[in-house]
Amino acid sequence: MDWALFLQVIGTTLGLLYLYLEYKASIWLWLIGLIMPLVHGMLYFSKGLYADAMMNAYYVLAGLYGWIVWKNKRPSGQPLPISQTPVLVGARLVVVYILLHIALFCFLYYCTDSKVPFLDSFTTALSVVAMWMLSRKYIEQWLVWLVVDAVTVGLYLYKGIPITAGLYAIYCALAVAGYLRWKRMMAVQ
Repeated sequence: MDWALFLQVIGTTLGLLYLYLEYKASIWLWLIGLIMPLVHGMLYFSKGLYADAMMNAYYVLAGLYGWIVWKNKRPSGQPLPISQTPVLVGARLVVVYILLHIALFCFLYYCTDSKVPFLDSFTTALSVVAMWMLSRKYIEQWLVWLVVDAVTVGLYLYKGIPITAGLYAIYCALAVAGYLRWKRMMAVQ
């Protein structure tokens, strides 16, 4: 079996499990979130998607952070609730996204042989923001992921990793379903 194909199959399987656990708002998503980035990181690096490959190192750290945040109880003794992103936090996240996108683009454009520096840096910068939002259980993280996933489908088809592109197409549909589910969960908590 071709190495890239093998990584796509394993990564897709882990990705579906991760998304199912995220949909359920299960803390166990963070455990899968520690393993899956290792597989995807190797795949993306082999395909010249350097920012996506680096992103997976962030995903491992974010997985540890998310596990800690979700595991710790609030002063009320309750777990972290699903909530809307506060306006000021949202504004700060936009600034973080812009600065990160510019920095990643410059790095990819000037320091690598990337053929897709704008889109690779776009999806990576937006993923950093979405992952942090997930760690705080902000419902809008699903909408950010929907944008990332939709762009990633085309990017991965272009880079010749169609199984992983298919996974991101599924992610698009599940991002909508996850948003609606979390909205219902938020209403009853």
